[in-house]
Amino acid sequence: MDLKQLLNDDDAVSPVIGVILMVAITVILAAVIASFVLGLGNQAQQGSPTATIGFDYQEVHEFSDQDNVGVTTVSHDGGDSVNSEELYIRGSGFFDINSLGDSARNDWSDWLKANASAPTIDHRNASLNSGQWNGTASGDDSAVVSGDRAYVAANSTYEFSVVYQAQEGDTSSTLNEQEGPDA
Repeated sequence: MDLKQLLNDDDAVSPVIGVILMVAITVILAAVIASFVLGLGNQAQQGSPTATIGFDYQEVHEFSDQDNVGVTTVSHDGGDSVNSEELYIRGSGFFDINSLGDSARNDWSDWLKANASAPTIDHRNASLNSGQWNGTASGDDSAVVSGDRAYVAANSTYEFSVVYQAQEGDTSSTLNEQEGPDA
């Protein structure tokens, strides 16, 4: 056997490298396809929804001796649908309807029924749950979509944030913040 010929003979190198490359490409493609088929590709893209949240304050002082009492309409003006159990309103300036006398509280409730068309939130760190959105746009109280509204009894000095917090508790983001006209 000629040792020089053995060292210079490289006929088998190209087929071996070709097979290794083909196996590597096949393994990578199988891993990518498997991750999307098993849903792992979607988990990487999950995060906070992109939703436009609006605020509109209307002063209603006839039911209280305070001049800066009203209702803030919180509206979903566009963007992603959001599960109502994952929306919270946090901040300061909530007006406690229960602090009114019986007659004034009943008048306030009657006014809300006639003008707000949905239950009103009157406590801190309130979950904007299904009973508190009017749901007229979606027809489904579990999803908050463009056109849905909730109402918050508030002082004109309010500072509110609408916060999205995933039910799993690992994702949280502020969708919008608003200050009242006298804040």
